[in-house]
Amino acid sequence: MKDGSSNGIPAKEASQALWVSTAAFTICFAVWTIFAIIGVRIKQELGLNEAQFGLLVGTPILSGSLSRILLGVWTTRYGGRVVYTATMLAAALATFLLAYATTFPQMLLAGFCLGLAGGSFAVGVAYVSPFFPPEKQGTALGIFGAGNVGAALTKFLAPLVLVAYGWQAVAEVWAAALVLMALVFWFTTTDDPAFRERRLRKEQPRSFLLEFAPLKDLQVWRFSLYYFFSFGGFVALSLWLPRYLVGVYGFGLESAGMLAAAYSIPGSIFRAYGGALSDRIGARKVMYMTLAVASAATLILSLPPAMGPQSGPLAISSTAFVIVLFVLGFFMSLGKAAVYKHIPAYYPASIGAVGGVVGMMGGLGGFVLPIAFGLLKDLTGLWSSCFMLLFLIVAVSLVWMHLSIRQMQRPAFA
Repeated sequence: MKDGSSNGIPAKEASQALWVSTAAFTICFAVWTIFAIIGVRIKQELGLNEAQFGLLVGTPILSGSLSRILLGVWTTRYGGRVVYTATMLAAALATFLLAYATTFPQMLLAGFCLGLAGGSFAVGVAYVSPFFPPEKQGTALGIFGAGNVGAALTKFLAPLVLVAYGWQAVAEVWAAALVLMALVFWFTTTDDPAFRERRLRKEQPRSFLLEFAPLKDLQVWRFSLYYFFSFGGFVALSLWLPRYLVGVYGFGLESAGMLAAAYSIPGSIFRAYGGALSDRIGARKVMYMTLAVASAATLILSLPPAMGPQSGPLAISSTAFVIVLFVLGFFMSLGKAAVYKHIPAYYPASIGAVGGVVGMMGGLGGFVLPIAFGLLKDLTGLWSSCFMLLFLIVAVSLVWMHLSIRQMQRPAFA
């Protein structure tokens, strides 16, 4: 990929593409997590059981994750400006229609379709990357990924709208915000440089088989495992933390919720720092740090909780738990950025497909891991079993990464 001085991309154009894309992803992420707030009221109105409620909340996460592969490929083929705008408008329509859903199947269908908002991540990665030279892509993608903070936007603002006007108004307002954002995006951005070059050369899009060809590379799935942990594990802990603090340490629901919010917001913002750090010292070093610290942190958090004077010498107090948890969250945020620094470096012609599948695996982690946490708690009776599972994932990732890098560095002999 050419550097910024030789490819003729004005700094203002690149900066505008980045910041408008980040704002768009923030709104998309807010819509993607809308059921975290309005789902509680819908559960009450429809009399849903816990399994139905879990399905309702998880459906957009699942569909948004799965859609990332196709949306990423479409971005490479048709340009991010068109695909991003169309994705936002389609998600806005589904969100608006959600306000008029009256049955559980209708809610699920609307939730499945508005999940496209979460798929926008793959579009943004493939759209933003070509605007920046390799030495700045980590920073750019880290800033873009900080749009995860949209989840906190929903947690803080949606309850206010819900209490004042009802959950249907939340869906309508969020849909209107998406339409407005889609219009701003369309009229303030340009096609990405990679797509412009292909159009200038009148280059025909590659076949879908060729688009997905890099997915045969085992390295793509190694990156996917990193993101399954760093993003999926982070999302899962954000959802699981209130229940954990209440069930283990006896926190009140309000204080547990505030701690969960305090955990999730910096975790999104520090992603931008992780991108800049990856540019400065290299994504590989950042991933090593992330996985090494995460291994130690999850091992400590796997210890039994301190439950009073009868606790053993290795039991972990609530204060120590929160400190170690925040350290873990910080390094997971660095890891999220480092993973996406790798992708344009290794797969510059297939950012959409590779970024899409890696993003899909991360999203699936956010969907699958909370379910796994609950199952492990039921099977073992141990609250800390969730951290044992995360330790296993991190340990496998660290060993796989180390062995792969040693293999790459091994000199070839004739």
